[in-house]
Amino acid sequence: MREVMTKSMARNIFYGGSLFFLVIFLLLTYQSRRYIVTESTNAETLTASVAAGKRVWERKACIDCHTILGEGAYFAPELGNVMTRWGVQDNPDDAFDTLKGWMEAQPSGIEGRRQMPQFNLTDEEIRNLTDFLLWTNTINTQGWPPTDAG
Repeated sequence: MREVMTKSMARNIFYGGSLFFLVIFLLLTYQSRRYIVTESTNAETLTASVAAGKRVWERKACIDCHTILGEGAYFAPELGNVMTRWGVQDNPDDAFDTLKGWMEAQPSGIEGRRQMPQFNLTDEEIRNLTDFLLWTNTINTQGWPPTDAG
């Protein structure tokens, strides 16, 4: 092998390496998207109510304090598995009643604790948010969060 690299050798290495890593990037992007669409997301149970609950989540900026499936702020608890923690995953009516009671009791006024604001949500908004949180609880997160406490 030559001790000196010529311009054409360097150019070939650059273009060859760039092409190689571009192909790898595209393949990994395709595989990730396929996995999310076909395996990770529970699309068959995605309803209009779940989508409306996601809009409530976004409009009230819940992510500014809470995390959902690891995304968001770490000021308040993880909510991706909150329905399992509350033991209401299998009963949407109990889940609604539990979330409604929690939301209406805020802020708790306990000295020294973080306080959640009162959002004054309607029953329909709470029902939609409940459906959204129930739906997120069905997503295959590959073991996230690592503990039931979130």
